[in-house]
Amino acid sequence: MKLFPIKKSSRSGEVQTCATAPRGMIAPLHPNGNITELRLYRELRDAVPVIDAAVMKLIRLLGDYKIVCADEKAQKDLDDFVSHVQVGAAGVGLYSFVCSYFDQLLTYGTAVGEIVVCSDGEIAALYNVPLHAVELRVGDDPLELKIFARGAGQIREIEHPELILTTLLNPEPGTVHGNSILKGLPFISEILMKIFDCIGQNFERAGNVRFAVTYNPPAGASAVNAGRRAKEIADEWSRAMRDKGRVCDFVSVGDVSIKAIGADSQILDCDIPIRHILEQIVSKLSIPPFLLGLSWSSTERMSAQQADILTSELEYYRNLLTPVIEKIAAMYLSTQGCDPGVKVEWCNISLQDETELAQARLNNARAAQIEQSAEVNV
Repeated sequence: MKLFPIKKSSRSGEVQTCATAPRGMIAPLHPNGNITELRLYRELRDAVPVIDAAVMKLIRLLGDYKIVCADEKAQKDLDDFVSHVQVGAAGVGLYSFVCSYFDQLLTYGTAVGEIVVCSDGEIAALYNVPLHAVELRVGDDPLELKIFARGAGQIREIEHPELILTTLLNPEPGTVHGNSILKGLPFISEILMKIFDCIGQNFERAGNVRFAVTYNPPAGASAVNAGRRAKEIADEWSRAMRDKGRVCDFVSVGDVSIKAIGADSQILDCDIPIRHILEQIVSKLSIPPFLLGLSWSSTERMSAQQADILTSELEYYRNLLTPVIEKIAAMYLSTQGCDPGVKVEWCNISLQDETELAQARLNNARAAQIEQSAEVNV
């Protein structure tokens, strides 16, 4: 039975959201936003490594999951599909699709994916849709979401919207676009980049050691000979400094002195403002600093309160992704003629210090038990 028949008879399936137009000609993702904002978030991750590290850390901390179906006989086939379904051109497995989907959701606030089916209705692959390739609109009914694909300078409405997966992060009422977790960071990140640029300029001025080579000609030497000798010394010194393949000795005859310029100068110390900005960034992303290699003190560890905050954030993201996973699994089971009822069971969130916290609770319980036994004996 062909649940979603497609005109093109191709076993590999046809991607509805494939964009063929040049990026420069592509219009905004949605009427209330523009492609420049999306590019800004991507450039922000490239320019500030701690932001990219925080996003990747959230993806890894999200954890794994298991999909349990109502039909026990179909569980093995479902597990095989989850492990081996094709994702894009080179990915394999539903986990790969979800990681890329989650990355897109965090970075841009909107994530779009597609279930690619072949002519016989079987699921051929999963596809992470680039946001520049689609446009989301509110239909005539405010509860209706319309999805349009862009290609070859044209825009067309998706023929099978039931195959499209869409998730919005903290959308504003009445809109069909989410808000990136990086929203609000461009301003303070711009300040951080200015500080880095300033440090670079000061390093070029004072940190990169320069030398003053002074030649004092002997008494009675003619100006012509002194000038020729000074030029020879300058050429030899420059050659010795430029030859980076090996260590070169500079040999000279006469009264020649060499001194370092700016050796005692200090590069601009911006540790305090940099730390303050980084604290704001990691606070916005709800990531404990030491998980990103940023420890404000040598003994900093994740407190129980920090662990609870991060756990609640991860639980929130899991709730957003669960319907997407369930829809994919349910559609696969439907194509196999099985009961589409499924349930996503997430693994326990594993955070650093979880073992130490559990050990501390165990020690407290043992202490309480010993105290209670002592009171009974008395």
